[in-house]
Amino acid sequence: MKVIITDQCMGDRNCNKLCPEVFEYDEETLFSIVKMDEIPDHLKDVVRQAARECGADAIEIEE
Repeated sequence: MKVIITDQCMGDRNCNKLCPEVFEYDEETLFSIVKMDEIPDHLKDVVRQAARECGADAIEIEE
């Protein structure tokens, strides 16, 4: 699984709070970023949850 944060990110940091192992807030761009290329199996469900809960629909998942 790969995850992309699009430029629709509002920077509300919900994904960072939900899954800090994968998402991080970039203070320079004011957007969240993905910290890894491949998402480990044990984090896939929480990443899917973060994508569902993203108010801006800015998290794209490639299975």
